[in-house]
Amino acid sequence: MTADKLGRYKAKRDFGITPEPAEGGEPGLQRAFVIQKHWASRLHYDFRLELGGTLVSWAMPKGPSFDPQDKRMAVHVEDHPLSYASFEGTIPEKQYGAGRVIVWDEGTWHPLGDPDAGLRSGHLKFELRGHKMRGKWALVRMKGRGGKQEPWLLIKEKDEYARPADEFSVVDELPDSVKGAEPAALPKVRPKRLPVTLPETLAPQLATLVDGPPKDPDNWVYEIKFDGYRLLARVDGADINLFTRNGNDWTSKMAHLRAAIQKARLPQGWYDGEIVIVNEDGMQDFGALQGAFDSDRTQDIVYFLFDLPYFDGRDLRDLPLQARREILRAALQERESDTLRFSASFDAPPQRVVQAACERGLEGVMAKRKDSAYRSHRSPDWIKLKCAQRQEFLICGWTDPQGTRSGFGSLLLGVHDAHGNIVYAGNVGTGFNERTLAKLKAQLDTIGADKAPFAQNPRTLGRPHWVKPVLIAEVSFAQWTRDGRLRHAVFHGMRADKSPKSIVREQAASAPKARAAVAAARRPAPPASAARAEPASHALSNRLRVTNPDRVIDKTTGITKIELVRYYGLVGELMMEHLRHRPVALVRAPAGVAGHHFFQKHAEVEKLPGIVQLDTALSPDHAAMLQIASSQGLLSAAQWNVIEVHTVNAVSSAFETPDRIVFDLDPGEGVTWRDIQKAARVMREFLDQLSLPSFLKTSGGKGLHVVVPIRKTHTWDEAKDFSRAIVVHLATTLPQMFVAKSGPKNRVGKIFIDYLRNGLGATTVCAWSARARPGLGISVPVDWDELGALRGGDHWTVRDAHARLDKGNEPWKGYVRAAKSLKSAMKTLGHV
Repeated sequence: MTADKLGRYKAKRDFGITPEPAEGGEPGLQRAFVIQKHWASRLHYDFRLELGGTLVSWAMPKGPSFDPQDKRMAVHVEDHPLSYASFEGTIPEKQYGAGRVIVWDEGTWHPLGDPDAGLRSGHLKFELRGHKMRGKWALVRMKGRGGKQEPWLLIKEKDEYARPADEFSVVDELPDSVKGAEPAALPKVRPKRLPVTLPETLAPQLATLVDGPPKDPDNWVYEIKFDGYRLLARVDGADINLFTRNGNDWTSKMAHLRAAIQKARLPQGWYDGEIVIVNEDGMQDFGALQGAFDSDRTQDIVYFLFDLPYFDGRDLRDLPLQARREILRAALQERESDTLRFSASFDAPPQRVVQAACERGLEGVMAKRKDSAYRSHRSPDWIKLKCAQRQEFLICGWTDPQGTRSGFGSLLLGVHDAHGNIVYAGNVGTGFNERTLAKLKAQLDTIGADKAPFAQNPRTLGRPHWVKPVLIAEVSFAQWTRDGRLRHAVFHGMRADKSPKSIVREQAASAPKARAAVAAARRPAPPASAARAEPASHALSNRLRVTNPDRVIDKTTGITKIELVRYYGLVGELMMEHLRHRPVALVRAPAGVAGHHFFQKHAEVEKLPGIVQLDTALSPDHAAMLQIASSQGLLSAAQWNVIEVHTVNAVSSAFETPDRIVFDLDPGEGVTWRDIQKAARVMREFLDQLSLPSFLKTSGGKGLHVVVPIRKTHTWDEAKDFSRAIVVHLATTLPQMFVAKSGPKNRVGKIFIDYLRNGLGATTVCAWSARARPGLGISVPVDWDELGALRGGDHWTVRDAHARLDKGNEPWKGYVRAAKSLKSAMKTLGHV
């Protein structure tokens, strides 16, 4: 179709002679416009709009005018290829259009209505955002003037950019090319800004979700995507109000923040930003933010400001984003505090910004077009680049809890489709703690319903209890299934700042086509059942593609590489509690479980998002160790053929002082599982005698791990010598059960308690890690009361891990607070 449109263009040119492009060019993130100044037989201006895969073009003898009374002739000529937008040069003599061409202006155009219908009807309205051309314009076809080339008129609409012709002539005052110029440096057109009354309400600008960075990265500002609640502050002297994105007044809920704004004496205006809570590790904590409102303890909230639609009696919405941010930065320069901060931008390529954000465990990055105006709707001028899939869902029901779990088993989720109906999106059963289960169950009991809110009743696991769809949950997940269900969902918190009617399935647009997603984003997404099936290339997040996804890595079970990657996506958040800040050693198995395995303790990490090199090394002669900085790093590792993840007994910031001791109960030939269970109980009883806490986990293999958290006050040698003394004592006291020497011959019928894992540089398989053994068992934290019910050290595997996710890390609750010094235990052990 595009080739047909370019037929007239190609027929007029000999591309062996003219430097003009024959074809080519890719659509941008937004529709582009260009005005080229053309010294042909007569000087004229070629006005071109990107539409339908080409540049629809008009030739203007006099060029544009900012005077609405000054209607300029624009003759409709042949379409040009998209690549023509950047063309500057001289067309040789005897060629069509011979003469010099410069790019007089360029930017983006934004239709006001259906552009195709406007072009057909002869009345096309739009907004221009360029170096020189600004504001609203119209192209109107002249009636009764037929012929090969249709005459149109380019007319400036009456807005704040309009200027009388006798006061300003854009073609005379700004005659030169804009190629290589900074957008903010050229315009002499200044909007007339009269004092305005501060509006009582304001809807925020919303972002479009895309699947990759923009293709014109230099034209964008990059900021952190905050993991909190959007908040707009209306400041009018002592009258300060705080509003959610839906216009709900939350001033009374945040007296501390209101006081901070009042103390800062911010000038009158509307301030746009997001509230978050930052934990001790410097990470944003959405759960803590929600808990702050639940407990009326909002004093730890931090308000990051990133935009300024109104300020000091002026409406700034049509100013470029960069200009608004500079005004905001200046306003906050002497007013910032621990509570009120400016949202800084990143001066780096977008791929590096996104990678750094994911490595730090952030939700993602916001990209905003530098020259964009502020608009109170969803816009492609603001885009979201997420590290993983995460969005809001309606809570439509719940299932009964299983085992020892209280409250409910899982939440049944839904989203609105294109017709406003609610469709089933699957369930989420992990990510809850006991407090959340109890509080949410109490809310669910008050909104019960007799029937499902879905247009079609779904099949669910467990007996469903339906509720009115008025509560909203925020959930992360690995991907959508072909039938519109969530895979590997994890609950993050409740959202009280959004309307249930606004909850639809978020569709990530391809970055070059983000503008096309705006219209779709303003209406509900199509039914989940109508969602197009995923391609077989397997993309688990916006930035990870799994190679050889169907390669079998365990022949005994048929488990494939993609299954392992998805497993790590499922347990990522749980596993990060055990990985955070710890150096790691990675067991890679490129040929699968049956092939060769090797430890990877050092590597270049540029192509491994979420994995970082530490400054820490075992010695000056060793390379820097690795650390998994976010759950994205687990996916990167699995894609890199890593099966096992091992951690050291210290955090990187205090590497010289271990913070735990690990006893690995490793059975010899002839030892039964019951013998191992008995040995674990003996070990616990002895540690109790020493007044040391102990925590239990399966190894994922044959044995069990007993872990003792200790204070960071001992050296590696002290920790290792102490653990060896315990093992020697047990082997001496119970020689029929334990042995203190390693090696298969020494432990036939006995259990070797491996204390060597407590030396400098030694590692132990991390909780929730898979094991590179037949069956792909996993290491799982368990409660001591559960020991008797375990069938083996590989009680859970990659394939049935979902059965354990409800329990999660609960068995190790209180682990950090339980840490003790070894001094007292050392004295006791010396007298035993």
